[in-house]
Amino acid sequence: MSTGLEAMLAAQRSELTEYHIYRRLAVMTGDPHNARVLRDIAADELRHHDFWKERTRREVRPRRWTIVLYVTLARLLGPTFALKLMERGEDLAQRLYAAMDDIEGVRHLVEDEERHERELIDLLNDEPLQYAGSIVLGLNDALVELTGALAGFSLALGEGRLVATAGLVTGIAASLSMAASEYLSSRSEEEEGRRDKSPLKAAAYTGAAYVVAVILLILPYFLVDGVYTALAMTLGVAVGIIAVFNFYIAVARDLRFWPRFAEMVAISMGVAAVTFGLAWVVRHVLGVDV
Repeated sequence: MSTGLEAMLAAQRSELTEYHIYRRLAVMTGDPHNARVLRDIAADELRHHDFWKERTRREVRPRRWTIVLYVTLARLLGPTFALKLMERGEDLAQRLYAAMDDIEGVRHLVEDEERHERELIDLLNDEPLQYAGSIVLGLNDALVELTGALAGFSLALGEGRLVATAGLVTGIAASLSMAASEYLSSRSEEEEGRRDKSPLKAAAYTGAAYVVAVILLILPYFLVDGVYTALAMTLGVAVGIIAVFNFYIAVARDLRFWPRFAEMVAISMGVAAVTFGLAWVVRHVLGVDV
């Protein structure tokens, strides 16, 4: 890309767009600490914009749809995920700055982007991330237990509505059990001073994650007639849930996506295969049928 006026205008627009994103998030958040952190980052972005404006002598407009996208993601999934995803998408800005390294002051901007903002973003209080362990517990348990149960029910019962009903009852009961277990575990850790999170919130996140997974996993059995077609769709849904959640965690916590994703898929599909095999043994070897 040219290192001339066009490149500087692109950098100027990028910084202005990010300034508006951080400023909107600072106004939107109800956490005073988060508001302060986000205002600090917004001030940095505005200063970077002004750096380029002094050189271009032009006015630019921010990218409105980019602002809408990241503000919406922050509302739905928390500011840490939205802002770190935005950082991952800044390859263009990095190439721009690398191409303009000979301009006095650009190297300082690059160091500011790479160091200062990341440090500030890591200071954000983000409740979904604080309770990520509880969400992982709920999702993992639902994906492993319910995919296995639905695989077994599909062969043993052979009728979609029966499988869905059995899966729903099993899933709701298991979600209540998991939520209660997480509450007791968190309560015990809180009493021992090893945890500062709310046991009620931890239980709620665990139970909610489990229930959402249950609904998504049994839905195919209500939508299609063939029980094995529904099972295939359910396994696909399970892989999709695993992919979405692990992408969220990978972005928000700067972790590698593929190892975690592959491990969860292998465990969930392995349990489903074993349970399906056990149901086949029960049905054909022992002569038990429904």
